[in-house]
Amino acid sequence: MQLNDLRPGHGANKERKRRGRGTGSGQGTTGGRGNKGQNARKSGQVRGGFEGGQMPLLRRIPKRGFNNTQFATVYEIVNLADIEERFEAGEVVNAENLKSRRLVHCNEDGIKILGNGELTKKLTFEVDKVSKSAEEKIKKAGGEIKLIEKVKYTAKKDK
Repeated sequence: MQLNDLRPGHGANKERKRRGRGTGSGQGTTGGRGNKGQNARKSGQVRGGFEGGQMPLLRRIPKRGFNNTQFATVYEIVNLADIEERFEAGEVVNAENLKSRRLVHCNEDGIKILGNGELTKKLTFEVDKVSKSAEEKIKKAGGEIKLIEKVKYTAKKDK
């Protein structure tokens, strides 16, 4: 078999429907859009949730309560298995080194180490959080953990 012999499987590529090509085609005249109305027009597609000018359901329902998603702390997670294969013994595992090895992208809220995988190298961890299973495995391998304390700024009240 040669590369020029390769063909897609039977039924893998369907021909597109050629609408509006006469009554004999089966998709002629109205082209499957029905007769008249907004959806029969050229630009008849409306955005999701649009109800023809009626107040949409999403705006009719009252919004109550507090949602913490915009204020929640979201940690970037890194597993011990990834650290094991990308770090040498004696190295420091911190935000800069993790970013240079493409294990984290942007660590605005912080980095958390999870215990998925095994660790055999003695490493120093300078991160925001470590899970209990990861902490046990790091200590067992002879490594140490230095947790970073983040300062939270609050608005001062004027007296």
